[in-house]
Amino acid sequence: MIASVRGRVLAVRLDSAVLEVGGVGLLVQAAPATLAGLRVGEEGELATSLVVREDSLTLFGFADADEREVFEVLQTVSGVGPRLALAVLAVHRPDGLRAAVAAEDHAALVRVPGIGKKGAQRLCLELGDRLGPPGGAPAPGAPAPVDAGDARRQQVVDALAGLGYPLKQAGEAVDVVAPGEDGVSDVPAALRAALRHLSGR
Repeated sequence: MIASVRGRVLAVRLDSAVLEVGGVGLLVQAAPATLAGLRVGEEGELATSLVVREDSLTLFGFADADEREVFEVLQTVSGVGPRLALAVLAVHRPDGLRAAVAAEDHAALVRVPGIGKKGAQRLCLELGDRLGPPGGAPAPGAPAPVDAGDARRQQVVDALAGLGYPLKQAGEAVDVVAPGEDGVSDVPAALRAALRHLSGR
């Protein structure tokens, strides 16, 4: 298994990046928040998981080993393949997912594109405590947890920044395409819409 890759970032796309490792450009699929941490021309490092199929070898990248572990555990759930597992991590950070599963918060899980009510129930049933407990409760005086909608908005803004847009311009674009109280409900769709807005299409 390829556990990690490190090299110069050649390209950052909507759902993937290309890292040059030993003179070879490796295409790595990743969530928007992970891609937001990469900068073209600079060195990047990702924890990775290689998914082998009869007709393909696909490398998935993560910000850290914890994300990779959650990605791999998610695929043990009936009906969850690597693409859906990555979609889960695009919406929920590992500890957010742990908290949702522990609380059987189906409403949080169905925010993931491709997961309906039955899928959310199956995730809670089959994962149980296999993801481990969520991180500790905030210390006294710590800031309040970020609202899920705000977290998703920030994922889109970070992804746009990773593609080279100034933070202020990225934030304004997201607010245009995902206005109102609900804000960003679908990270990939909001990212595509924001890119269309920024390109004037």
